[in-house]
Amino acid sequence: MEIPQNIQHQLAQFQQMQQQAQAITMQKQSVDLQIRETEKALEELEKVDEDAEVYKTAGNLLIKMGTAELTEEMTEKLETLKLREKTVSRQEERVMARLKEMQESLQDSMQMQPGMGN
Repeated sequence: MEIPQNIQHQLAQFQQMQQQAQAITMQKQSVDLQIRETEKALEELEKVDEDAEVYKTAGNLLIKMGTAELTEEMTEKLETLKLREKTVSRQEERVMARLKEMQESLQDSMQMQPGMGN
């Protein structure tokens, strides 16, 4: 049985939306990991003396920094990451809602086709 053109088109759009949802989920996981790593680094920075030698990575280099300066930089990074997390979460919610709508529409279309419904 041949699948009608309109259903083939809906299926293609649904698959594209699934790929987009997967990419956004991976993006969210990456941001969540960065947040956890940054929070852990800030916790460790709180444990050291203010005059202790601390370093940050910059590519293949380690750069010596002041504890206060590095703490401020890491705190700003954490704020930025949390904003990014909110943005990605909203994108994920929208895509998942759209994916659900598309799935329902596709199921309705398939049930209307002779020989394809239940």
